[in-house]
Amino acid sequence: MYQKNASISKGIDWLTVLLYLALAVVGLACIFSVEYKSGDNVVQNFLGFKKEYSKQLFFFGASIIVAAFILLTDSKFFTATANLAYAFGIMLIMATFVVGKEVGGSKSWIPLGFMNIQPVEVCKIFTSLALAKFLSLPETNLKKIQTQLIAAAIAFSPALLSVLQKEPGAAIVYFSFALTFYREGLPTLYLIVIFSLTILIIASIVVSPIVFYVSITVIAVLFIFFNGRKIRRDMFKLVLVIVVWLMCIGVKLFLVHALFDYVLKPHQVVRIFTTFGIDDYKFKTPERTAEIEKELAKLGTTRRKPGEKVESYNVKQSKIAIGSGGFWGKGFLQGTQTRGDFVPAQNTDFIFSSVGENFGFLGCLALMLLYFGLMLRLIFLAERQRSTFSRVYMYCVVGILFFHVALNVCMTLGLAPSPGITLPLLSYGGSSLITFTILIFISIKLDADRQMILR
Repeated sequence: MYQKNASISKGIDWLTVLLYLALAVVGLACIFSVEYKSGDNVVQNFLGFKKEYSKQLFFFGASIIVAAFILLTDSKFFTATANLAYAFGIMLIMATFVVGKEVGGSKSWIPLGFMNIQPVEVCKIFTSLALAKFLSLPETNLKKIQTQLIAAAIAFSPALLSVLQKEPGAAIVYFSFALTFYREGLPTLYLIVIFSLTILIIASIVVSPIVFYVSITVIAVLFIFFNGRKIRRDMFKLVLVIVVWLMCIGVKLFLVHALFDYVLKPHQVVRIFTTFGIDDYKFKTPERTAEIEKELAKLGTTRRKPGEKVESYNVKQSKIAIGSGGFWGKGFLQGTQTRGDFVPAQNTDFIFSSVGENFGFLGCLALMLLYFGLMLRLIFLAERQRSTFSRVYMYCVVGILFFHVALNVCMTLGLAPSPGITLPLLSYGGSSLITFTILIFISIKLDADRQMILR
């Protein structure tokens, strides 16, 4: 569906385009910096499609072509096909159970010959469109339980399928849609509950069982003591406190153990151990213990005495690389850690380490300003829309970008477990680059047509 006499530049927000191009170019430079070797024939390598920076340049060219098609497409196309696109995305994820390629123990990739695509990554686009379609319906009201359940089902169904693929890291990003729900009227209580549950899970992982149980019990008793009069007037509050206390105990007894023993893959468990310095966790089976020990040895570390921090080789080398860059950085192509292949996955998950080593603190700060500049610009575009569909979609994109950037950078600095997600527009990979290109340029197109009356 195309507009008559369509103009690719009409109404385009060029600042957003420039921010996108700046980040994509920085990504190419970083991938090139970690792969380049002295004496390499740069032109031949770029044209040979053998080096990863050569492939990324090809993916970037393909992304520009995709962006051009999006800008020439009628905006009504996205509203009309949102639900069909979502259904296609779900079927694509389910197809991986049959024809999927196993990478890193997860069968979540579909091989296309020249590249692999990860359907759960691409489905972020379709989920954003479907949520925008649903939340823009006149009868939709996020204060109603039925609406909340439908919206949650749309947002988290791909995440559930991702967990079944043994790829829980990719599922985490789907929680970014909670930010959109909040903007569209979801009661604040839900965000408080989600935040509290996150803190509770972290505390139950870090703190010893005895300290955890005693702390939760003391908090419950103190709450009852200081609210004695209110509780005597309304015994339901006492029941509520007891239920919350039991749920907190259940998180420690059942949820955390289920995650560590059955849901998370060994390398994901190890990432949590290395982040929080855990070394005395007792697994339920000897087989699971052996798997974790093997993974720890593979990452260049071993389980040590309780209280002594365990660090993985990946994070340790990443922090060394970033720290060695200092304030100004070593300079482009001068990094020793990243160019020496000391940092694993330095083209993908840990590409931020190359920014820190090459360009130092100033370079990292400039990169963060580019990211937050892009997100703030998208929020500005979202708030000036006449269409609820366009506003909701743009907030979905902002949430996805924020989660990816925050989790990836914190992972690289050793501040959070590695969920195995990419740094938007910087990390190597055609699936990731094209996905973010589509997400951003649909936003640009919707803004360009904001004067149209869209539902």
